[in-house]
Amino acid sequence: MNKVHVKKGDEVVVINGKYRGARGKVMEVSPAENKVIVEGVNIVTKHVKPRKMGEAGGLVKAESALYADKVQLICPKCGRATRTGSKINAKGQKVRTCKKADCGAEF
Repeated sequence: MNKVHVKKGDEVVVINGKYRGARGKVMEVSPAENKVIVEGVNIVTKHVKPRKMGEAGGLVKAESALYADKVQLICPKCGRATRTGSKINAKGQKVRTCKKADCGAEF
């Protein structure tokens, strides 16, 4: 099983590719494929066929998956894209920390 550095609900920024600089919330994570789906990023057009009688078909725009390596977590305290570290807090829980020298926030 692969481990992904972001979780569902995290705020991320895309660091390369067509959508570079775009910010969004992680909607879904797939550790097996090492991919994430980010809200408002990597929009594709799907051709949808009507499945039921009276249902409309047509073109639907939806977010597609992109590699988790292309996104970087945004620190909730300083608001910058950052790498994450980990440490044990006072309650004995393992938490992620911001690696920026002047921040060091836990989240």
